[in-house]
Amino acid sequence: MKKALCILALLGPLTLFGNGPRIGDSRIGISWQKSGEGWKPRKMELRDEGQTFVWGIPDGGYTVLYTPERPPTEGEIVVNRGGDTLCFDIDRFHCIAPSYRKATSSVPLNRAGEAFRLVPQEMHRSGDTLRFEATGKPGRLTAEWWADAAHPGDLCVRMTFTAARAGYYSLSTPATATLPEEQLAWGCIPGFFQGDAIESDFHRAYMYGQGLPHLPMVCNENTVTTMASLLTDRQGLTLAVIPEPGYDRKPYAGDRRTHGECWSTGLSHMTRDGRLCPTAWHPVLGEEGSWLEAGGQTRFAFRYTLRRTDWYEVFKHAVYDIYGLKEELALRRSRFSLTDRLEAIYRYVCDDSLSLWRTERCEGIEIGAQAYLGSVVGSEKDAMKNADAGAVWMLAAMTGDSLLRHGRLPYIRNFKLMQQGGHGDRNRGAALGQYYLSKKGTFVEEWGNHIEPIGITYYTLIDIGNILLFEPQDTLLREKLREGADLLLSLQHPDGSFNVAYDKLTGKALFTDLEDLRPTFYGLLVAHRILGERKYLDAALRGADWYVGHAVDRGRFLGVCGDARFINDFATVQSAQALLETYEASGNERYLEAAVRAARLYACSVYTHPRSENAPVRRKGRELRDWQLSQTGLCFEHGGSTGSATKSGPILLTSHCGLYTRLAAMTGDSLFVDLARTAAIAREEFLNPDTKIATYYWSQFDRGPGPFPHHAWWQLGWIVDYLLCEAECRSEGLIAFPRGFVTPKVGPQRITGFAPGRIGQHEADLILRPGLVRTGCPDLDCLTALSSDGRRLYIVLLGSSAHENRGRITLDVTKLGWQSIDRVRALTPETERLSDTEATDCTIDGFGLKLWEITRK
Repeated sequence: MKKALCILALLGPLTLFGNGPRIGDSRIGISWQKSGEGWKPRKMELRDEGQTFVWGIPDGGYTVLYTPERPPTEGEIVVNRGGDTLCFDIDRFHCIAPSYRKATSSVPLNRAGEAFRLVPQEMHRSGDTLRFEATGKPGRLTAEWWADAAHPGDLCVRMTFTAARAGYYSLSTPATATLPEEQLAWGCIPGFFQGDAIESDFHRAYMYGQGLPHLPMVCNENTVTTMASLLTDRQGLTLAVIPEPGYDRKPYAGDRRTHGECWSTGLSHMTRDGRLCPTAWHPVLGEEGSWLEAGGQTRFAFRYTLRRTDWYEVFKHAVYDIYGLKEELALRRSRFSLTDRLEAIYRYVCDDSLSLWRTERCEGIEIGAQAYLGSVVGSEKDAMKNADAGAVWMLAAMTGDSLLRHGRLPYIRNFKLMQQGGHGDRNRGAALGQYYLSKKGTFVEEWGNHIEPIGITYYTLIDIGNILLFEPQDTLLREKLREGADLLLSLQHPDGSFNVAYDKLTGKALFTDLEDLRPTFYGLLVAHRILGERKYLDAALRGADWYVGHAVDRGRFLGVCGDARFINDFATVQSAQALLETYEASGNERYLEAAVRAARLYACSVYTHPRSENAPVRRKGRELRDWQLSQTGLCFEHGGSTGSATKSGPILLTSHCGLYTRLAAMTGDSLFVDLARTAAIAREEFLNPDTKIATYYWSQFDRGPGPFPHHAWWQLGWIVDYLLCEAECRSEGLIAFPRGFVTPKVGPQRITGFAPGRIGQHEADLILRPGLVRTGCPDLDCLTALSSDGRRLYIVLLGSSAHENRGRITLDVTKLGWQSIDRVRALTPETERLSDTEATDCTIDGFGLKLWEITRK
């Protein structure tokens, strides 16, 4: 026995069992056997804690698709699992209809071309590598297999295909093992869909990401956020196929953006014939690289990962170990700090012309908002919108600016008053619409004449609630908030759920094919915090319980963008913050655990590919570095098969950064903070050169806010929230500031400034005074706070890169009306002594913090 064990040990990862070989390592292994059809897997197994587990049912076929002509791109008829032909109102949603039709054409539906199944007839060994060869009508295929010594549990495969005749070809990863549907515990293709079951309603799965489609869809990598297809069985084993970096598309080529045009690799949760199996396709049939002349070759490299863990840990393996998130973060160096961006936003929003500020008369009341030039039903380019009332009040508090106090706040307050349904109206307390059409004199929603319960949460309860944190004496706004809270309470079903929308005139429920899988219940938490009445908290808890069971537990979410028919979007991560606050209000650990799970699921809405490099690239005639145009770390507005990301890529509005920073500190999960920092840092190439305001869609590069000037307030909100969260977490409790409610619509960012925070043992107010502190280094960010008596200034310096950062700190305390300083005290170890008369050299570690207290004379 000892002799036999020694022989097996010497053979290493490649051994022979009975009539076939096995390849693997101490954790994963696949053994093959020769049959009449050829070499087929005998089993795929995992060894963990002394036990051996087998994943799925062995298969082993390699599929090659062939067509002599490019496949058509017209949408095809889709039939639900129950046999009914789909009838869907996609045509009236013209923003997304073209993407939907393209996503239901023959290639994504996996109907294009003729499918050939190849089973290897030959097997050869070379060291630790197995080489299989198969020949058939389409051509000759070789597949080399070996265990990845650097990542135990991974098997690497490299395929080479030689075409027998000219045409378009596509190769699939082999169906090494397939999973019976009853054994499915979870499945996920990040950016498209996830869930614990096959969903019979095609639209719910493929458009909304709610469950796995019953068809073997090939998901386009333009909105696959992490290049992995993952399936977990009921034993707790997760198998993933992960294409190697370089086989995914680059979103630009030369000086040309190719996002939305180039499709190199597709992912599926099924084989071509509809059996559950993590599957990748390359090249995609009819796309670039798929045409081969007779004798032409194409290659594809990928890996299988098998772990005894849930999807999230395997997902992190793909993000970190294969696609190099840490390496991406290490490349990032800024030219324009986040602090500089805050000052630029301050200048922009105070400029009436640049920010498209408008005032109009509404029923005799002068209201104010910014022009909105995007798509709104019924708009004649006369729409107006306020994005985030809380952020306006926060900036006014931080700056003390009289223009904001007298030229913005009163008119936005009036806008909020007129936005609500009035006395005697069936919609009393409801937000009549996000937008005001000045020519028609009416408030409207984005894409229809309806009322949404989540609109009450956003535009009545959150907006007014944030204002009341600053102005608690405003009895009229308080009355409006109560009206909204009572209306929302009346619309809640006994089980805690809500309808998606109601016709504004008839009160009839709309969009009844969808569940309101959004954090609508959060508005009742706002009401409880402001009004203090238990009935609102009880209702919020009922809503949260329903939401956890129907949304978080099942991985099913709905979005808040009406023009996209509510495809899942940033409301998913907003629900994580809503559940955190539910936990704080109730003390029930279930909500905390659900909040973390929701935030993990939202990581599937954040791009982590392609892998960035430091190589030179060109964009709009400028020479840049690859990482400066990276999509990694950015979230999409809405993705999947039909969302805006299919054409425009991710967005630069990264509301999740603050929450993810907090969650990293709470859970010890570094992925949260690494994604936050990758999103936030060194994104200045996407700022407009003149205004320094960020572009919304990645595809628009440095266009700036364009038709969405109100986005500047959302940008201000997420940057303040993120920097303050970094300061709070890095200081380990030395810094703490109270927070308001999340921002309407775009995510979990929260405002501050309505009450003093704490730095050490002293109260202080966060301030923004341009020119007060200069760091001399764009990789250094600075927050400033002033004690309540005005005698102590606090300077918080944050390293915003992974490297050591050196700056020259200069102070101009005259910006505070001070003449000079009396004393400087370092509140963190090894902190340089600052001076108001000369620059001070300062060094700070990567993602480090330094803190000073400065006392005036």
